[in-house]
Amino acid sequence: MLLYYITDRLAFPGDEHTRRQRLLDKIAEATSHGIDYIQLREKDLSARELESLAREASRIILQRRTKNRELRTSLLINSRADIALATADGVHLRAADVSPQEVRTAWRGAARCGAGTPFGKLSAGLAREISARDPLVSVSCHSLQEVVQAAAHQAAFVVLAPVFEKKATPEVSLVGLETLRQACHSEIPVLALGGITLQNAPSCLRAGAAGIAAIRLFQENDIATVVRELRG
Repeated sequence: MLLYYITDRLAFPGDEHTRRQRLLDKIAEATSHGIDYIQLREKDLSARELESLAREASRIILQRRTKNRELRTSLLINSRADIALATADGVHLRAADVSPQEVRTAWRGAARCGAGTPFGKLSAGLAREISARDPLVSVSCHSLQEVVQAAAHQAAFVVLAPVFEKKATPEVSLVGLETLRQACHSEIPVLALGGITLQNAPSCLRAGAAGIAAIRLFQENDIATVVRELRG
């Protein structure tokens, strides 16, 4: 089962410094307990602020993966492929963003050229580092059609939402378990998102979901307990 933690530092109490530190602590906790993917989804930050936070998050993840080679947490940046290129393992795209194929083409071009790329100038060292890895690209989907399209464009996996709740996206209709079930017949892993709890997560898995994506489920609870319950 794949587990995908989506961050929201604004949900933490306190000033900006406190929220940032609590988020980094939660990222460390998630990595240590085997969360597969962490999406840095801090939409209100400027590019400079987001890059700084992403570098710190990436450093924390790398430290824990170095200490424990069994850990496989990957960091994705929401929508910003340019920042992901320099700081993370990949990017999470909205359905209306560029395609995963376009991201991979630009990513490889940046590694080859090192400068004058769509992502700006890169140092020779960073270009070499990028050339050694292929970007992980996931896509947000809100319908069966978008899942099919993401699969055709070679996304690594998709996050289908909202399954149970549309609090953050009132303009988007609930997809429900039946659409999730149909989407899971596509040739791509589908993760369920939207109002996921420990109580309703099993129904998503029975529908065929490859895993669970969530903000509150991971951020507001002890991650060790959540992971144990979900994978138990």
